[in-house]
Amino acid sequence: MPKKISVEALDRLFHRQYVCMKCNAKIKADLRKVKAGKVKCRKCGYKGLRLKRKDIKSGAK
Repeated sequence: MPKKISVEALDRLFHRQYVCMKCNAKIKADLRKVKAGKVKCRKCGYKGLRLKRKDIKSGAK
């Protein structure tokens, strides 16, 4: 079974975390600003951002 992750750890890892769809750079920003297109990637300048994926990895295949 996968380990249980605390709420504080989930917030730290995934809350307000976005990933550039062009260069995969991680950006921490507010949801409203991302949806309005005001936030851009600091690495390449692209405005297309997505939420960081929350894959829960388990040992079972």
